[in-house]
Amino acid sequence: MTSTRKINAQGVLTASRPLDLAFRKPFGASVIGSCVCLFLLLVGHGLHPVFAAAATRQLPSLIRVIEVPSTREIVANPAPVKSRLSAVKAVNVVQRTTRANFGGEHASADARHVADWVVDSGDNGQRPFVVVDKVEAKVFVFDVQGNLRGAAPVLLGLAPGDDTVPGIGERKLATIRPEERTTPAGRFVASLDRDVHGVEVLWVDYDAAISMHRVITSDPKERRLQRLSSLNTLDNRISYGCINVSDHFYDSVLSPAFHKTDGIVYVLPETRSVMKVFNSYDVHR
Repeated sequence: MTSTRKINAQGVLTASRPLDLAFRKPFGASVIGSCVCLFLLLVGHGLHPVFAAAATRQLPSLIRVIEVPSTREIVANPAPVKSRLSAVKAVNVVQRTTRANFGGEHASADARHVADWVVDSGDNGQRPFVVVDKVEAKVFVFDVQGNLRGAAPVLLGLAPGDDTVPGIGERKLATIRPEERTTPAGRFVASLDRDVHGVEVLWVDYDAAISMHRVITSDPKERRLQRLSSLNTLDNRISYGCINVSDHFYDSVLSPAFHKTDGIVYVLPETRSVMKVFNSYDVHR
């Protein structure tokens, strides 16, 4: 069937067509067609017919038509529709992809991998987070959006390893052997609180008595301040498992980041894969 068109006495374009023709057109095309007729109706009443005709010729170039597949189209040939929907889904995934902002700070591939995954996946749950790189003996503190607030060297457990000895948190320090002085790897929900001496610390693993705190200098023989500034990462292995930072870094970066909120601390492994420990993935742009 065909439709007929004519110009009436007032110079308005009119059209007539069989009723069932509307069901043969894609939904988007029928909507655009209605908009065109409404536009011409308004133009016809407000402008001279010559200008109305000129506007009519320019209208198609001003409208971007996006066709929505009709029910008949989907049933008759679903493959192209699925292809279009897949393409849209892929675009949305790319747009959501984001990375951590290290602000030019040097970081290892594993530290960047974990920080990027945290931001992209939202694993931090809209909370500040920390990445502790044991191999590099370095800590990175990020805000909720994944922007670096600060980075600094750290002191770590004397012994290499990613696990804690069961029940070690209940034992006296004098009973802990050198090979048991490890800093455990993993994902920890951390918050500020007081230790047994009433000093504020960031508790990482309370049951294992692992926390992040200001550097301990009570034993001069350990030379902890000098170890923090050493370029040799082996010098940073000295603690019973806790993570030591400088007083300045704790007071200016770490404590403010966790003020009135908890957060996530990611301690990177040194004997296992980061992907296995965190079930993480590489983030691609």
